[in-house]
Amino acid sequence: MTSGKTYTPPKVWTWEQESGGQFAKINRPIAGPTHDKDLPIGKHPHQLYSLATPNGVKVTVLFEELLALGIEEAEYDAWLVNIGEGDQFGSGFVDVNPNSKIPALMDHSTATPTRVFESGAILLYLAEKFGQFQTKDPANRAEMLSWLFWQMGSAPYLGGGFGHFYAYAPEKWEYPINRFAMETKRQLDVLDRNLADRKFVTGDDYTIADMAIWAWYGQLALGRLYSAGEFLDVESYKHVQRWAQEIDARPAVQRGRMVNRASGNPAMQLRERHDASDFETRTQDKLEPETVES
Repeated sequence: MTSGKTYTPPKVWTWEQESGGQFAKINRPIAGPTHDKDLPIGKHPHQLYSLATPNGVKVTVLFEELLALGIEEAEYDAWLVNIGEGDQFGSGFVDVNPNSKIPALMDHSTATPTRVFESGAILLYLAEKFGQFQTKDPANRAEMLSWLFWQMGSAPYLGGGFGHFYAYAPEKWEYPINRFAMETKRQLDVLDRNLADRKFVTGDDYTIADMAIWAWYGQLALGRLYSAGEFLDVESYKHVQRWAQEIDARPAVQRGRMVNRASGNPAMQLRERHDASDFETRTQDKLEPETVES
């Protein structure tokens, strides 16, 4: 849809009304808490406060992959933070993440509890702590970090750019949809070319870079984000498809996708996770790869 109206920005922008479509009520131009609310603390060293958006899925996948290796020290409690209801603006959550974004982690295994926020930082922190899903070779480590930060820098164009204007904005505007669709497809092409001669993003080894990128671009390729699969012709990225499907089939990835999920297919929802037994009533017939909205 196009419009003949032209917006002229004011000399000084002021916040006069809610904006942001579906997320208008939680968008504001100031930081800090809006209400007092302590965070719950469970029995495990790692306390995760999150929601199963792509950024949240990155971290729960890593936790489940670590536990699948038999690393009991990676046990965690995952508490649901409902961003649609403004839970991220509670005083306790803001203390863990002053940026009020999920996910946020508190590690109580350290002498003084350690807070970690930003999904990429949490992935790197846990990978280094447990010595898994990374590489110590300097050249390979540089490659892994480059792709990890590629995801962190690129995904806002997919989510806040394409996803917002295509799926959530109150009006469909041709210019931003075309602009961000073009950039999203360019990024998919970058990834597809890289995966043409690599099993995983950095080579033969599955790393946190794969987990980070898969949560966004893998799920996009599998048709789970914004109902945009056909619109973006995601099937044409054959190497991304192969890689996305292979990672999607991993049991730990399937479990990680469920944690802190509060919408979509009820069979894929595990609102809170406090023990591996929380999955027991679901794993027999409900952990099959499927196509749903993330």
